Amino acid sequence: MKRKIWIVILSILGLIILIQLAGMLLAWLGVPVYYIQSDGNGIQLIRSTPQKQSLPALQPNNAPPLREDATPFIIDTDMAGDDWMAILYLLQRTDVNVVAITVTGTGEAHCASGIRNAQGLVMLAGRPQIPVTCGSESPLGADHAFPMEWRDAVDNLFGLSLPANPHLPSAESAPELISRLLQETDQKIHILALGPLTNIAEAFEGDASLNNYLEMLTIMGGAVNTPGNVGPVLNIENQYAEWNIYADPYAAKVVFETVTPITLVPLDATRHVPVTMDFYKRIKSDRATPNAEFVYRTLTQLENSIRRGGYYFWDPLAAAIATDESLASFQELQLVVIAEEGPDSGRAQENKDGQLIRVAIWADASRFEELFLDTLNGRLP
Repeated sequence: MKRKIWIVILSILGLIILIQLAGMLLAWLGVPVYYIQSDGNGIQLIRSTPQKQSLPALQPNNAPPLREDATPFIIDTDMAGDDWMAILYLLQRTDVNVVAITVTGTGEAHCASGIRNAQGLVMLAGRPQIPVTCGSESPLGADHAFPMEWRDAVDNLFGLSLPANPHLPSAESAPELISRLLQETDQKIHILALGPLTNIAEAFEGDASLNNYLEMLTIMGGAVNTPGNVGPVLNIENQYAEWNIYADPYAAKVVFETVTPITLVPLDATRHVPVTMDFYKRIKSDRATPNAEFVYRTLTQLENSIRRGGYYFWDPLAAAIATDESLASFQELQLVVIAEEGPDSGRAQENKDGQLIRVAIWADASRFEELFLDTLNGRLP
C-alpha cells in the first residue's frame, strides 16, 4: 500500500516538473503563454509575453507643457491594466496637472508593485517627479479581496516593462498625502478614483472639511441599473456588486455619505464602451508617443479577452468623462452602498436617504475612442 502511495506522489511530482519544463520550453521558443484574468463577467485565459527582451525598451515621453489653468488631479488607483491606460491618458493632457498618484492597496495591485508600476508610468510619461504612495492593504470593512491570479498578473505588469524612476515614493501614506494636498491647494482638486475607495474614505472620514477643497470626485465603480460583475466571477449569489465597490463596501458607504460632489461612472455607462478589435487595429497603426505605445502593448496582452468581447474601457472612460463631460449622459440619483455581508453586499442602490450623486448612464463610444487616441498621440492642444 505504501509503495502505491509513493508511486502516486512521485507521479504527481513528475507531472508538475514536466509542466514547468514545458512552459519554459514554450517561452524559449516564443510560443505565447497564458495566465488567468477576468473580463468582468468571468474568468478566462489572457495571453502574456514572458520574453520582455522581445520588445524594444520604451524611452520616456517628452511631456507636453501644462496650461496655466490646468486642473489639479489626484489619481487614486488600484493599478490594474485599465488603470494604466487611464493614467497615461491624463498624463498626456495639457489641461490636467496630476499632482499625485495614490495606490489603494485593497484593489488589484499590492502596494509595493503598485507603487513601482505607477512610478514607471509617470517616468514613461515624462513626469517622474509626481509623488506616488500607497494606503492600507486592509479594507475598512468586509474582506472581499480580488482573486490572487488577477493580482499577480497586474503586479507583474502583464509581463511588460517600464523605465525605472529615480525618485523615491512619498513618505506619506495615501490618506495623508490626499489630505495635505487638498488643504494646501490654491485651486480646487479633482480626484479620480479608479479602484476601491479605502484611501478616500480614510482621508474624508477623519476630516469632512476637505470637501471645501474638492472640485469633484469622479468614481469608476458600481452598477446601478445594470447587473454587477462580481457574482459570476466568484460564483456567489450577488447580482448587483461591481468589483471596485465590492472590494471594500464599507469604504464606499463612507464615501457616498461624506464626500461631495460625486460623479459616478458605473457599469451602466462603461458597458457602452467595449474595447473592440477595430480599436485595437487602429491603435496598432496609430501609436506615435510612448504613452500610446504602452497602451497598445497592454491591449496586446489582453487580445484574447478583446476578441471575446469581454474587455471594456472601464477606467479610461471615467478619466475621459472627468475631462469632457459631454461624452456621457447623466442622471442625478440618491444612492447608498450596502456594506453588510450577504447577496446585496457592495450594491450601489437608490434610496431616498442617500446623497444626491450624478450618475453616468450612457457614453458615446465613437467620440471616446477619438478623444482617447488623439490625446494619447499628443494631437490635442
